[in-house]
This record gives sequence, structure tokens and C-alpha cells, in this order.
Amino acid sequence: MSTQTTPTMATGRRSGRRSRRGDGEPLPRWAWSRLAACTAAAALLQIDGTLITVALPKVAHNLGVSNASTATVLSVYFAAYALVLLPAGELVDRFSARRVALIGLALFAVGAAAGALSPTFTFLLVTRAVQGIAAGLVSPAALAGAVSGFPPERRGSALGIWGASAGLANLAGPLLGGLLTLGFGWRANWWALVPMGLLAFWGIAALLPAAAHGELLEPDGSVLNEIVVGATGVAALTFAVMIGTFYLAEQYLQKAAGYSPLGASAVLIFVALLVGAAAPVAGRLSDEHGERVPAVLGFLATALGVGVLGISGVSLDGVLTGVLLVPVGLGLGLLFAPTSRAALNATPNSLHGRTSAVLSAGRLAGAAIGAGVAGAALTGGVNAATVHSVLLGACALCVFVGVPLAMMLTPARVESEPAG
Repeated sequence: MSTQTTPTMATGRRSGRRSRRGDGEPLPRWAWSRLAACTAAAALLQIDGTLITVALPKVAHNLGVSNASTATVLSVYFAAYALVLLPAGELVDRFSARRVALIGLALFAVGAAAGALSPTFTFLLVTRAVQGIAAGLVSPAALAGAVSGFPPERRGSALGIWGASAGLANLAGPLLGGLLTLGFGWRANWWALVPMGLLAFWGIAALLPAAAHGELLEPDGSVLNEIVVGATGVAALTFAVMIGTFYLAEQYLQKAAGYSPLGASAVLIFVALLVGAAAPVAGRLSDEHGERVPAVLGFLATALGVGVLGISGVSLDGVLTGVLLVPVGLGLGLLFAPTSRAALNATPNSLHGRTSAVLSAGRLAGAAIGAGVAGAALTGGVNAATVHSVLLGACALCVFVGVPLAMMLTPARVESEPAG
């Protein structure tokens, strides 16, 4: 394995001065191998949530609990995930991304196998907490390891691939979950996670070196500098709008518009494909023009789509709806790579574990807030007027909160002085 070190940036502003260097130099194969292994590990976490969700009605029937109770299968997982994230980020910086990721993936596979054998619902919840702890370990390790082979000026391209893989994983989860549940029962969904976890374990063990950060640096100040705070805010708002909008769409299309679950899912799959298509574009734009450009464009495109859909009288289940979902999907996709690139380039490599953990915590918080607000808005019933109002609120958030947060990210800078 090559011992080539990865250039480090103390701040995102310095990365702007280097943005034009090395663009024509091919990266070593091991950089892409690391990215592939870490992306696969992160995709496993995305698949897990959607794979399990599809099986929950069968879990309720088989283990003798109410359908409403099965929501705790998700909440226990995400609560454990969130609680472990920040300490896990510090462990990544102290002991290397490889070691923490391997521990997390081993624990994840054990938790999945135990879940598949669960005799009671309570035991299942315990296994989901174990998997949540594992996910909290893997998440910051995978992101820190993914960019460890890329110089700061090329990380956008890597993170664009990372974002696209997340979109594909979110597509694969429900499809695979539905097939497994119908063909083999709910336990098959948990069993499927075991070989996936072991494959991800093998990939990290084989391709990510112990010193995944390259050159080891002393911590240079706090993780929470201005750019990281802005990037975390962008990440949180992105997930709040995305999860809240997805929840509203799923509920409205099934309960008010009469769509089948499959038909409603097809709409969300369409948006997820757009997100996956836009993520690599955002990565390239970030490398060429700084993170501010794609982030601002992303919020404005999302605001356009949800804003028009929020106008009273605009159809929420017709052809026009599909057209207006295009800027929503593309806009959300433009927001993934810039946030991670800005935050990681704004901190030294020795703090990338903690930086990744802060970003993940922001995303989880945003997802929880988005789902909570959307759910609270629909407590009085699912109707077009309520959905229109919430979408207008999402538009306002994108314009008046999202754009200012995006302006905190780094713009492109003319190379006027040597990088020190």
C-alpha cells in the first residue's frame, strides 16, 4: 500500500487558493479503492433503514405488537446512532478510520444476526440499539476514510460519487426489502444485512490502511469553525426539507390522492434518481468554483420546486407535479457534496473524524425535525391545503435560511499567493 500522504488544509479558505493545482494529474488507484470501500460501508447504513422499514408490518404481525409500536424499531436505532456519533468521531481521529470502521461493521453484522433470531419484540429492539451504535461508529469513519486519498482540491469529485451512492442505496433498500419480505418473511431482511456487513468489513480491511488520514497532524483549533458550522447547518436543513417533503408526499399520495404504496414509492424513487444524478455534478462544481455556487443553486432550485407546489390550486398529484419535482430532486442533489467538502477542507486531517461526526449529527437532527414538523402538520388530517402551506414554509426556509447558510461556505478564489 502506498504511503503517499494527503495534503491538508487548515481552513476552507486555503483550499480555495489550491483549487487549480493538480487538476490534470491522475490520482493513484488506491485513492479510488479507499473511496469504493468506504462508500460501500456508508451505503450499507442507508440500505439498512429502508430495508427494515418495509418489513415492519410483518414484524408487528409475527411478534404480536401493534403497527404503531414498530416505529420504535426505527427510533431506537436512530437514537443510538446519534448518541454515539460524536464520541465515535473522536475515536476515529485517535485510533484511525480503519480500526473504528472495522469494529463498527463487526458489531453491525452481529446485531443483524441477533435481530434475525429475535424471539420477542423487546429483544429485537435491543439488537437495533446495537446496530445503531455500530452505525454511529461506521459513519464518521467511512466519510473520513473516503476522502483520505484525495487532495482538498479533488474531494468534491469523490464526495459527488459518495452522494450518488447514497441515493442508489436508498432506492435499493425498499426494492430488496419488499422482495425479501414477500419471498422469505421479515427475518430475511435482517439476515441479508449480515453478508452485506461482512463484505463491507472485508473491503475496509483490504483497502483502507491503518493510517487512513495520511500525515498525522496535531489538532488545529476547534472543529466548530465558521465554515463547519455553516456546512452543518446546510446539511441539517437539506435533510429537514428532504425528509419532510418525502413524508408529506408519501402520506398525501396514499391517503388523499388514492395512490397505492407502490405508486407513491415510484414518485419518491423518481426524486431519489434526480438526487443521485445531481450529486456528482455538485462535486465537480465544488472543485471548480468552490462550495458556495452549487449550494446556493441547490437551495434556489429546491425553493422553486416546492414554492410553486405550495401555491394553492396547483395540482399535487398530476403531470405538473412531476415536472416541479425535477428542480426539487436536482436541487437537493446539489447540496450533498458541497457541505462535506467545505467542512472537511476547513479542518485538518487529524480532525476529520470529528468533523464527519458533526456533519452526520446535523443530518440526523435535520431528518428528525423534518419528519416531526411534517407529521405534526398532518395531525388534523391529510389534505391539499395543509400540504400547500408546509411546502410554502419549506420554500421560505430554503431562501431565507438556506441561502445565507450556503454563503458561509467557501467560494472559488483566484490563486494569488502560495499555499502555506
